Amino acid sequence: MTRPGAAAAAVSASAVMLACLAGPGLGGCGSPPPRAPVAAPRPAPKPARAKQPKALPPLAPREQALETELKGYVQQLAGKIGERNAKQMWELASAADYLANAFEDMGYRVERQGYEVGEILAMNLSVSVAGGERGDELIVVGAHYDSAEGSPGADDNASGAAAVLALARHYRNLHPSRSLRFVEFVNAEQPYYKTDDMGSARYAKALAARSERVVGMLGIDNIGYYSDAPGSQHYPAALAPRYPRAGRFVAFAGQGASELLLQRVVTTFRGRASIPAEAVELPADMKDANGSDTWSFRRFGFPAVAVSDTGAFRYPHYRTAQDTPDKLDYGRMARVVAGLEDVIDQLALRR
Repeated sequence: MTRPGAAAAAVSASAVMLACLAGPGLGGCGSPPPRAPVAAPRPAPKPARAKQPKALPPLAPREQALETELKGYVQQLAGKIGERNAKQMWELASAADYLANAFEDMGYRVERQGYEVGEILAMNLSVSVAGGERGDELIVVGAHYDSAEGSPGADDNASGAAAVLALARHYRNLHPSRSLRFVEFVNAEQPYYKTDDMGSARYAKALAARSERVVGMLGIDNIGYYSDAPGSQHYPAALAPRYPRAGRFVAFAGQGASELLLQRVVTTFRGRASIPAEAVELPADMKDANGSDTWSFRRFGFPAVAVSDTGAFRYPHYRTAQDTPDKLDYGRMARVVAGLEDVIDQLALRR
């Protein structure tokens, strides 16, 4: 910053120079007085370097194991099976069989909620971990396993389905205070999106009909793509000024009555996870803000938080044929899932 005295001297010198250039008689410049010694000019300051994002720590042993496990699940769902939805009904059935077998191989008894819609028999799959002294209170962790038409759906949403499998494996022999339910939902994509035939809508309705006490739901939807490049993250105009411009974080989104759960989840995640997180409190009138499987649970008054890499606001291959397993960052996926283990520990009151 230039000192006030130096600024005044600079202005005065400039005025004298302009008068001399205009000709004799305007500033008395015919015989200039002896010049005072002039200090050497200071070099121009170098432009400040852009702040570099803090490097992530090396993967912990648990995260390394998760990286391998998650990659295997995604390769099977999005690589071997591929596109799976109402128009690819056999692939959708193959995905359901694969997920059910994976749960059973862990030692779980799989509960199947089947229902007919159009020409398909749609199937939600769930497994449970019984709680202890607060076992009548339920934490649901879920993701949809179908993919958009024309897409093998690696990020959307084999990544979420894989996370549910990995989390279920982790909790198989643990003993939480609250009960846990891990669910693979069907039919989140069109033409069932935000209709009563959406798998999570059917599931949440059944929970409400049985008067189950759902105290929290985590909906995992697209968690596989990250970028450190400035400008790689985009937002709706209403949110843009508040959040980072590089897509190197995982987002937790809640709305309305779910905001207390949102703050609790993000506080726990930030305290223990090895990847940055952002809490996004969605305006009620934002288009599609209440979409995906968390929408189904909030309809019935259950608090629900979405976990996401923000999908279309970051991922260039969202719902395209290029959403393939090779596009995903399994190391950062593993960091997210490891952080979610800590979140679920806190929510389920596991000590």
